[in-house]
Amino acid sequence: MSLNLFRKESLSRYLKADNKFVKSLSAGDLMAMGIGAVIGTGIFILPGTVAANDAGPGVSLSFLAAAVVCALAGMCYAEFSSAMPVAGSAYSYGNVVYGEFIGWIMGWALVLEYMLAVASVSTGWAAYFNSLLASCGINIPKALSGPFDPAHGTYVNIVAIIIVLLITWMLSFGMTSSVRVNNIAIAIKIAIIVAFIVVGAFFIKKANYQPFLPYGMHGVFKGATTVFFAFLGFDCISSSAAEVKNPQKNMPIGIIGTLLVAAVLYMGVSIVLTGMVKYTKLDVANPVAFALQAVHQDWLAALLSIGALIGMATMMFTMIYSSSRLIYSISRDGLLPSFLNKLDAKTSTPKISLWIVAAIIAIMGGLVSLDRLTDLVNIGTLLAFTLVSFGIIPLRKRKDIGNQGGFRVPWFPVLPIISGCACLFMMSFLSLDTWIGAGIWFLIGLALYFGYGYRHSKLATEE
Repeated sequence: MSLNLFRKESLSRYLKADNKFVKSLSAGDLMAMGIGAVIGTGIFILPGTVAANDAGPGVSLSFLAAAVVCALAGMCYAEFSSAMPVAGSAYSYGNVVYGEFIGWIMGWALVLEYMLAVASVSTGWAAYFNSLLASCGINIPKALSGPFDPAHGTYVNIVAIIIVLLITWMLSFGMTSSVRVNNIAIAIKIAIIVAFIVVGAFFIKKANYQPFLPYGMHGVFKGATTVFFAFLGFDCISSSAAEVKNPQKNMPIGIIGTLLVAAVLYMGVSIVLTGMVKYTKLDVANPVAFALQAVHQDWLAALLSIGALIGMATMMFTMIYSSSRLIYSISRDGLLPSFLNKLDAKTSTPKISLWIVAAIIAIMGGLVSLDRLTDLVNIGTLLAFTLVSFGIIPLRKRKDIGNQGGFRVPWFPVLPIISGCACLFMMSFLSLDTWIGAGIWFLIGLALYFGYGYRHSKLATEE
């Protein structure tokens, strides 16, 4: 029997299967989830280190350039989620417009992005929390404070495991109550960031902006390739399309609104930070706290630690949620075992997928050293961005997929092509080790697809 790797899924089947979800999310909820995923501890670190090493005070232009590139991909996601309001994000889009094999590759890339990102952030959250406890005279036993490494006296990162399980427990109650808590956390996080911008503005010295572009425009664009990754995570919003009220209107608002708010906050922090302290002094571990201490605003520097903890927690919230919906979607199509797409009768959430995702992430965050693996998050994301961008072209050719009144990428097909090429350009900056690691990950994915997925696919029963 010949292989049919490009058999395509039906949008109508997806819509019917996903109709069991409760449509409870508004545009504001989506923006909160997106901002939660995009704005993490990076906002307190990247503006300073990139200013010192690449762009000088012009780092705000680096964030603007990166935001423009992300906005291109964001518009492509907005059109897909408007035309195809189903769970699964880029995985589902790929299945419909490219065919099952490409859809699987996109889904496998997203599994890498979501789970590895949360596992990595959980260890960062644990480090911040342990430091906060230590400042209060409470110390976590060394054996419980790091990955499994008996030679250095650590066996498990218990705090990383606990925070993942706590967030998953909250998500298990359903999206209505979970989103309410997440929205409050996002509001507190934004308030802390705005407080820094407002307070820091009183300590700006114009002399610190001179020279504004010490490394020229080359430095600005080099900085843009670094800070580009600070915007990643907005794509998680599209995983929730099946649970959104009026997705044709609210999905584009959620995705594009997230990027606009993130760009304003990143640029605001960059402008104030480089005005408070000479850019040459900002190559430190926590430049925002350093700048506040330099102007004797230690109370706000301490508050930033709380902002960082909240920022990482909201990022994990969105990514764990997105991971569970992705696994649900792949199982819905038969490419993973069917028990993974069962929805809880009371909460209309895929609880089995949710807790399996949590268990895998908790094991990775609690036992595995992730220092050399986090770059794999970027390659998974950029691959999905590239294929979604180019996918707008076959999407527009599909007469069976309507998008009446929904968002459409302007200047078609020029902008989708520019977006895809920009993502490929960003991928060229990733290290050889990252490409090798990704190659191993996709080989595992191919073995799983041909060993199980292809034969059990719902499409296989239709052939």
